[in-house]
Amino acid sequence: MSKSILITGGTGLVGSELVTLLEGNGHKVSLLSRSKGKDQSPPVFQWDYKNDYIEEGAFDGVDTLVHLAGAGVADQRWTKERKEEIMNSRTQTSDLLYEKLKNTDHSVRTLVAASAVGYYGMDTGDTSLTEDSPAGHDFLADVVKAWEDSTSRFTTLGIRVVQIRIGVVLSNEGGALPKLLSPPVAAPLASGNQYMSWIHMDDLVSIIGKSVEDGNMIGPYNAVAPEPLTNRAFTKKAAKAFGKLYLPIPVPSFALRLLLGEMAQVVTGGNKVSAYKINKTGFDFKYVKLQNALENLAKNK
Repeated sequence: MSKSILITGGTGLVGSELVTLLEGNGHKVSLLSRSKGKDQSPPVFQWDYKNDYIEEGAFDGVDTLVHLAGAGVADQRWTKERKEEIMNSRTQTSDLLYEKLKNTDHSVRTLVAASAVGYYGMDTGDTSLTEDSPAGHDFLADVVKAWEDSTSRFTTLGIRVVQIRIGVVLSNEGGALPKLLSPPVAAPLASGNQYMSWIHMDDLVSIIGKSVEDGNMIGPYNAVAPEPLTNRAFTKKAAKAFGKLYLPIPVPSFALRLLLGEMAQVVTGGNKVSAYKINKTGFDFKYVKLQNALENLAKNK
């Protein structure tokens, strides 16, 4: 059945792919964005969470809200101001949406909200993590926990809430893969033993699309492929697929800390995250094996 879907963050890396998928599936899509032009397709409504503003009419006829907005975690060094932006761009945008819906006659019945495997902590070793595993205690875990708390309360409005805990997204257009392959040679980072729980962009947007359409999906779901690999194994396979020279000597942790500051924890740590719950819904991964995912991306580069 066709749905009317309003997306925040719809012009970003994931959002733009999702719009194509949802419109291809016959859904009506509109966007919430900080800026708009004339005669845009899909239609764009302006919002500004710092000034508690959402353009009038944004929720008209909307039954599904997909909330992807949030400042990029690895886009800039983590200054005090940047860390506040990473947190506020997630929690305060959710709070604004909640308050507007709470005080407006609306038809929204579903919220699909972005989340991240950072929920579990930036370095959890080789422990297999499920959606029932506890939250971590570092900066990103605190951000994701607060992010999920801010979207969980939409249930008090009678809205079904699905939270998509996103792993390392593989795309040629942005994210981890181009950064990993940008140096002249590809090499493991830090110990190389930290796990990377990855997902091909096509599978990620398909999971979000399923969450929109499947009323039985509720709560958090790990959006990761069933085959997590160590950073060493991942880098070696990626180098081979893209024809890069692989150097087995790891980039030392101290060098990464000098380069990236506190943000280095994102690449020196890792998570081994289970896809069991999303598999149980009947979701069919297009890319179960990293090799197949990389070959697809290399072919379409």
